[in-house]
Amino acid sequence: MDIDPKDLIEQARSATELKEASTARLNATVAITVAALATFMGICKVKDDNITQAMQQAQSDKLDHWAYYQARNLRQEIAEATLTQIALTRPASTDPKAPDYERAIVKYQALAKEQAQKKDAMKAAAEQDQKNYDALNYRDDQFDLSDALLAIAIAMLAVTALTGMWALYWTALVPTGFGVLMGVAGLAALPIHPDALIKLLS
Repeated sequence: MDIDPKDLIEQARSATELKEASTARLNATVAITVAALATFMGICKVKDDNITQAMQQAQSDKLDHWAYYQARNLRQEIAEATLTQIALTRPASTDPKAPDYERAIVKYQALAKEQAQKKDAMKAAAEQDQKNYDALNYRDDQFDLSDALLAIAIAMLAVTALTGMWALYWTALVPTGFGVLMGVAGLAALPIHPDALIKLLS
């Protein structure tokens, strides 16, 4: 059977055109995917930066409240020590100075009670600051994991554009999907938090 060289050339040209068309489609798909991921990462980055600032504020507030707690505790102890000293040295009730001692005792009892209440309030505020920090850190972890997964996906997409392999593109969609999921979880405050993976990366 005779093979026409023109047919061979035409077949080769058709195959080349098909391959070029497939590569062009793949590159366009990769470009659109990367652009969408970059936009999504930008949105997540803004939110993550705001959360980081809130975490820093919560940490600062916690330290301030514990410092105030220690100050109140010290004042309470001084008031109680003074109260004890006055109670031990007060004269008999018939002494002319006895009313002064009683007034001082009442004053320092009230002061000690006031400082104890304020100390408890500072402790509660510091513990709430820690809870706020932990809640913000929970969401920060989501954004960190999203950022890492999407960076892996973009790297894989870059290799896809170089190799022209559709299989690699579909593989890159795996970290893309998980990265977008974690980003959405962070934006919407969803309770999705792979603790084992977070601990491994921490």
